[in-house]
Amino acid sequence: MNAVIAAVGIMLALSLCRVHVVVALIIGALAGGWLGGLGIEATLSAFNRGLGGGATVALSYALLGAFAVAIAKSGLAHALTDKALGLVGGQKDDAGSVLKWVMIVLLLLVAIASQNILPIHIAFIPLLVPPLLYVMSKQQSDRRLVACVLTFGLVTPYMFLPVGFGSIFLNEILLDNVARAGGDVTGVNITHAMTIPALGMLCGLLVAVFFSYRGKRVYDLESIQQAERVKTQYNPMSLLVAGIAIAAAFVVQLWLDSMIVGALVGFVIFSVSGVVRWREADSLFTEGMKMMAMIGFIMIAAAGFAEVMKATGDVTALVDGAVELIGHNKAVGALLMLLVGLLITMGIGSSFSTVPIIAAIFVPLAMQLGFSPLATVCIVGTAGALGDAGSPASDSTLGPTAGLNVDGQHSHIWDSVVPTFLHYNLPLLAFGWAAAMLL
Repeated sequence: MNAVIAAVGIMLALSLCRVHVVVALIIGALAGGWLGGLGIEATLSAFNRGLGGGATVALSYALLGAFAVAIAKSGLAHALTDKALGLVGGQKDDAGSVLKWVMIVLLLLVAIASQNILPIHIAFIPLLVPPLLYVMSKQQSDRRLVACVLTFGLVTPYMFLPVGFGSIFLNEILLDNVARAGGDVTGVNITHAMTIPALGMLCGLLVAVFFSYRGKRVYDLESIQQAERVKTQYNPMSLLVAGIAIAAAFVVQLWLDSMIVGALVGFVIFSVSGVVRWREADSLFTEGMKMMAMIGFIMIAAAGFAEVMKATGDVTALVDGAVELIGHNKAVGALLMLLVGLLITMGIGSSFSTVPIIAAIFVPLAMQLGFSPLATVCIVGTAGALGDAGSPASDSTLGPTAGLNVDGQHSHIWDSVVPTFLHYNLPLLAFGWAAAMLL
């Protein structure tokens, strides 16, 4: 049994059985290390080495949580929610339905902008989504739909548009690693290579919006009121300070490329301005860090899991095994390469980390099978992106859960991971295979 397959399979099975993702990752890593011949001591050593790789991301999310609580304290998010509630209250059903779709479209646009126009990734989710939950639940909107919309906006732009995070993924990671592995990327139009796979993501989104989750779903409004609809006082001054703090946080983040410093600057502005009182700052900071603690610990555990998988050497064995099965069949070759990419990314939780692992072996194989340079780039890029949506350890699913589960009514596995896996990984697999055969 290949250690990577076993570890990912155990992790996913435990997650689907509602075992906490952190526990599932640890057990999966231990099982994979044991099957990979590392032994318990070497497995724990590799796992511990990997933990540091997720610490920066975890601290970033914790500080973003504190910043989000400070924004909630200012009343900005609640002011927007009160405005939306005013539009919902006393209106006819068709007007409420229009508002529902306006909110969905706005969340989609913000998620897309967070990857390319204003590259803040998931930082907007704990700021924007929780105050809107009352409105969504009042309209009985299915949160699984919102999770699918947010995940589409977090994944599709970077795998298709070479701007912001897309520039990093497509140019600095995908093209560079393909070229480093011996592929000819001269004249390759990266957007052209990823257009068909991106259309697969779009098809999945349309199915989620118009078929899977178009119906109503009832949530407990009292739980939401206790979690988010606390009485919050706001005035023009507090709203102005909130706007300045958000703008400053974004500017600092873009300037220094650090979510940690950006969130910290925003929180300090709230404290200095008096919107967050000095005697309340400590408790608010702690509350915000608690809100994002789960996502942070999952990212840390995922980094340890990935390090164990690399230490076993079975990632290479997995790819080599796929090569032996392929022979000279291009259709089978494309499918197996995509499936291997899906399996690795599901375990690691990051498409950015998957591409360097698979490119070194997939590129020579694709060239040997006679795939064009454009098709080769498409295969490696799609294989890397597969699994980002639908992985329990991916921030593309953890981010939406952090915003949608503040009242405990949104399951990370069954309401974020499973819906996004079904609606994005399966179409991406099919469209990626078709693109490889057509390009």
